[in-house]
Amino acid sequence: MAIADKTVLVTGANRGIGQALVTEALARGAKRVYAGTRTPLVHPDGRVTPLTMDVTSTAQIQAAAEKVESLDVLINNAGIALFDDLSDRGVLEQHLAVNLFGPYGVIQAFLPLLTRSQGAIVNNVSTMAVAPLPLTPAYAISKAAAFNLTQSLRALLAGQGVRVHAVLTGPTDTDMTRGFEIPKASPESVARAIFDGVDNGDEDIFPDPASRTLADSWRNGAVKALELENAAFVAAGPAAA
Repeated sequence: MAIADKTVLVTGANRGIGQALVTEALARGAKRVYAGTRTPLVHPDGRVTPLTMDVTSTAQIQAAAEKVESLDVLINNAGIALFDDLSDRGVLEQHLAVNLFGPYGVIQAFLPLLTRSQGAIVNNVSTMAVAPLPLTPAYAISKAAAFNLTQSLRALLAGQGVRVHAVLTGPTDTDMTRGFEIPKASPESVARAIFDGVDNGDEDIFPDPASRTLADSWRNGAVKALELENAAFVAAGPAAA
């Protein structure tokens, strides 16, 4: 799917990768970019329509959906990452509310528009979805759940013509990785790679040097093969099980 002349919605659009995704969508000729943020946003480009949307608020999500007439690409980018040691259930629940149930709620609200356009859902998960960093285990758990949600929706929505992409992002130079003295990709390069992956129809997008070291082994590995095998049951119907 080329982004030119398409309508795109990005959550968490006020900074980091989200902000870079808005800029990149505009550079690729998007007709309209809806920028979802928790606080009001002002953007100089007339093609950008700000949407005040806390992804943990059902009311705000629904209100935002009512303002969007058509949609081709939904990018679930909003997320949180806090240091923890799994001793506080509340921290885990906070991550699940934003990183799992947030995308789930946004997808459900905008799915009718995406079905109509035969569009695409892009969920920005993380390489931590497959290999946690013990410094942020609640984040990793929520991203693993979001990745499984992505894989499940990929199979369930294929019959409706809606493509579902997972972005397995590695270390990126954003507020979330502040304090980690490690090699990081720029948000701009990650945004470009995400749209390249959507253009290419990649189910799983590895948008930076660190994550790309996993790409071949993931795409050709036993776990991906099992995902495809299991998805075939959905396509075949209940009788196949």
